[in-house]
Amino acid sequence: MTENELGLFGEGHRSNWIRLRTMILLRWFAIVGQLSAIVVAQHLYNLQIELGLCYLAVGVSIVGNLIAIFVFPENKRLSETENFFMVMFDLLQLCFLLYLTGGLHNPFSLLVLAPVTVSASVLTLRSTMILGGTAFSLVTAMVFFHLPLRTEAGFILRIPDIFIFGQWAAITIALVFISVYSRRLTSEMHSMSDALAATQMALARAQKLNDLGGVVAAAAHELGTPLATIKLTSSELIEELEDHPELREDAELIREQADRCRDIMRSMGRAGKDDLHMRKAPLIEVIREAAEPHQDRGKDVIIEDGPGPGGEYSAPEILRRPEIIHGLRNLVQNAVDFARTSVWIEAIWTDDLISIRILDDGKGFPPHLIGRIGDPFMRRRHDSDRKSRPEYEGMGLGLFIAKTLLERSGAELSFANGSDPYQPAATDEEHIGAIVEVIWPRSKIVPERPEPGTPLGENRPFDL
Repeated sequence: MTENELGLFGEGHRSNWIRLRTMILLRWFAIVGQLSAIVVAQHLYNLQIELGLCYLAVGVSIVGNLIAIFVFPENKRLSETENFFMVMFDLLQLCFLLYLTGGLHNPFSLLVLAPVTVSASVLTLRSTMILGGTAFSLVTAMVFFHLPLRTEAGFILRIPDIFIFGQWAAITIALVFISVYSRRLTSEMHSMSDALAATQMALARAQKLNDLGGVVAAAAHELGTPLATIKLTSSELIEELEDHPELREDAELIREQADRCRDIMRSMGRAGKDDLHMRKAPLIEVIREAAEPHQDRGKDVIIEDGPGPGGEYSAPEILRRPEIIHGLRNLVQNAVDFARTSVWIEAIWTDDLISIRILDDGKGFPPHLIGRIGDPFMRRRHDSDRKSRPEYEGMGLGLFIAKTLLERSGAELSFANGSDPYQPAATDEEHIGAIVEVIWPRSKIVPERPEPGTPLGENRPFDL
């Protein structure tokens, strides 16, 4: 995943996911509720309130909704700034209504929490803090400044000051708690969603590479006949143009270029042909393919394999699936990134299980994060990590992708440290850092052996 691709999942882009129609619909619900409360207060309880100003406040919301409906298209999605101003308008309009109807003496004052909760769910931290601060200021102001609620007989409806303080304290605490809770929960869900999207993109890329190999193989096969014809015709021309050296050179050039095309297509076909034989490979070869991009990065990548208790002597052939190769490749990359000099990949198989362990001689996983290994977007790092590897983002996305892909193939992953990272190792040879173990039930990745005499599929010729 590149930085540009990760930016597509950023907080600023996510605020553009909210449709204007959604906010308009929510506002209509609020308008209906406000009008109902005003009508009930006036006709059922005969409360003396500033009806003109109250209807003015509600009318402004109605006019705003109508303008948004007729001016903007139905599929318009709000930007961060537009979302912020819409929520801020709703907050100010609600607080103005509360000011006209008793302030915190009005039981509907708890509705101040709604706009802040919406902002914590969809807006950036800065916008949420501004809205939360505005709500706190307005709630505090309404303790001292508001129009009292009066009955028809002129009596003022108010609750004791101690309950007003309790109401203010409850709303203030709820503003902080609900905002933090909503934002934290939404952030966790978005992080998981973003990482899953990144995983799907990584797997799609690997699958496209495999599909491209099949296309190349088909092209090599189909182009074989015309290239052979060109070569045969050019050879005949060379024999017939003995007395015309200039034309003979042109015919020889045509034959040479035909041979070159043949070699190119042959190599491309061998690299990626969609052959049934290529759908499975020996375990050690799959590991080598996964580790190959990191072999020349200045660290020793040592691959070892052998049977476990009860396992057959020869290494099993496993399914050569993109998610297995890509997942192992990410684990090897992480080990190479943090190893000092060496990375070991150990493959062990038994009659029931296949296990791959990836070890390095680095510092190991941070103990405070080892329980969260595999979670996406872990940004917290020790100061020593930042000093030793300031260029490494350390978001945990690579491990998450590896974990997700390998678990999709039926594997179980475990993460551990080979030694206490706070205790110095006795020798370099004994220093073992991070350990990642991937275990599959044998039936998940080892294909069933065909019956003797069963054809494996069509062999596609590549020689011209």
